Amino acid sequence: MEAAVRAACGSPAPPRELSMTPDTPGSTLSDWRNELPILTARLVTLREPTPADLRPLIDLRSIADSTSFGIDEPTPELAMQQLIDRASRDRAAGTAFTYVITISSTRAVVGLVQARQIDLSWESAEWECTIAPSWRGTGLFVETARLVGSFAFGTIGVHRLESRVALQNGRANGALRKLGAVQEGVLRQSVRRGGEYVDQVLWSLLKEDWGDLWMSTAPRVH
Repeated sequence: MEAAVRAACGSPAPPRELSMTPDTPGSTLSDWRNELPILTARLVTLREPTPADLRPLIDLRSIADSTSFGIDEPTPELAMQQLIDRASRDRAAGTAFTYVITISSTRAVVGLVQARQIDLSWESAEWECTIAPSWRGTGLFVETARLVGSFAFGTIGVHRLESRVALQNGRANGALRKLGAVQEGVLRQSVRRGGEYVDQVLWSLLKEDWGDLWMSTAPRVH
């Protein structure tokens, strides 16, 4: 769930206040399909990828533990161009949303996170995230996850959020455990990495268990 990206991005938005309750479920469902809202917390600002992010996303693709984000294209530049192009199409179709993770104070791109529907109703969704190595262990992932989870559960209406992480990725598995995710099992040889198949851990988070992790995600459209 982690890897590296760097670059400049749009202007940071002011910090949002922590909310212990979700925004009204489904209240901006049509709005996010038209334009993905910017999500902001103390450390991070999340926004949709743009063509200007191509180079940092290529750098991301070059990191050994970067997630695939559903792209099989082996050429890094084509793969990331596909991701940028597909992000807006999938969002408009209501099948997925993608955010670049930026540092609010410097505008630097330090990660990428994406959630995709598993069923047509968005009651179940799958997400994956990549964080720059220099920002791992700083609390950035937890803050990002709280924003994305709150947006998925509170605005889109997701009930169950799944994640699949390589068994040997101890840091990512530990981060999900810290969020309160439940380990449901090990998927044997479920993904190919570097020419070999590796096991993945299946984690789940439920809306009813989100508790103190809720953060305000009231739309701030760019």
